[in-house]
Amino acid sequence: MDIDAFTAVHQHDWKRLDELSAKRRLTGAEADELLVLYQRTSTHLSMIRSTAPEGQLSAALSTRLSRARTRFTGARSNFTEDIANFFVLALPAAFYRLRWLTVILGAVFILVSWLFGAWVAGSPEVIRAMGSDEELRRYVEQDFVNYYSENPNASFAGMVWTNNAWIAAQCVAFGVTGVWVPFILYMNAQGVGMSGGMMAAYGELDTFFLYILPHGLMEITAIFIAGAAGLRIFWAWVSPGRMKRSASLAREGRSLITVALGLVLVLFISGLVEGFVTPSTLPHWARIGIGALVLAAYWVYTLVLGKRAYDAGERGDLGQFDAGEVARTS
Repeated sequence: MDIDAFTAVHQHDWKRLDELSAKRRLTGAEADELLVLYQRTSTHLSMIRSTAPEGQLSAALSTRLSRARTRFTGARSNFTEDIANFFVLALPAAFYRLRWLTVILGAVFILVSWLFGAWVAGSPEVIRAMGSDEELRRYVEQDFVNYYSENPNASFAGMVWTNNAWIAAQCVAFGVTGVWVPFILYMNAQGVGMSGGMMAAYGELDTFFLYILPHGLMEITAIFIAGAAGLRIFWAWVSPGRMKRSASLAREGRSLITVALGLVLVLFISGLVEGFVTPSTLPHWARIGIGALVLAAYWVYTLVLGKRAYDAGERGDLGQFDAGEVARTS
C-alpha cells in the first residue's frame, strides 16, 4: 500500500472527523456524519495496521478515533437533572430500602439503653463505682447541661457533625464484617443508658430528656440508618441470591454510597440542631418540637418519596448503563 497516496485520498474525511469531534454541539445530521466517519476511519486504521502497524500515521489515526469516541460516548448528563434525580429518586429509595432494619435497630437500641439505665438507677453500688458523690453531682447538675453551651455554637455544631459522621462511617465501612455494627450500637446504647440512669438516680431524668431529645431524635436515627446500610452489605455477601457474591456486594455497595452521601446532609442538619437549638433559650417544648419536626421530615421524605421511587424501580443504585450487566448464577 502506498501510504502517501492513501493519505491524500482520505485526508478530507479525517480532517472532517476532527472538526466534528471538536464541536461543542452537534446537529442530528452532524452526529450521524460523525458516526459514519468514525466507522470509515476505523476501517482505514485496520488497513494501515495490516501493512505498517507501528507507523506514524497509525498512531495519528488512533488518536483521532479516541477523540471521536470520547465525543459520542462521553456526553455528560445535565447536572441540575442529576441533582434532582438524586434527591427525588435515588436517595429516598435507598433510605426506603432500609426502613424496617432502621426501625429494628432503633427498637433494640432503646431496649438496651433502657435496661442499662434501669440497672444504674436501681443499683447504688453501680452509682458508687462510677465516681464520688461530689463528681457525679457536678456532672448531673452542671456539666451535662454546660456541655451544650461551653463552645461557640458554630464550632460545636461542626464538632458534633464530625463526631457523628465518624461513628456513621465506622458502621458503613466495617458493616461487612457483621460484627462491628452490633458492637458500636451496643457501646453507644450502653453509654446513653448509663448516663440516663445516673441522671435518674439524682432526680434529673427530665433534664436528661429535655437536652437529649431536640437533636438526639434525628442524630441517633442517622446512626441507625448507617448501621442498617452496613448490615445490608454484610448480608449481600452472606446471601447473594442468584448473583455472584462480588456482583451482589458491588450492587449493595453502590447503593450504600448513595446512603452515605445522604447521611452527610442528615448529620449536618442534626449537628445544627445540637449546636444552635439544644443550648438555646427557647422553651423546652419548642426545642423538642424542632427536633421532632426534623425527624418527621425525614420519615415523610423516606416513606412518601421513597415508596414512590421504589415502586418505580429505583433502588439507589447506578443506572443499568453505568452499573453494567450482572452475571447471574443458578
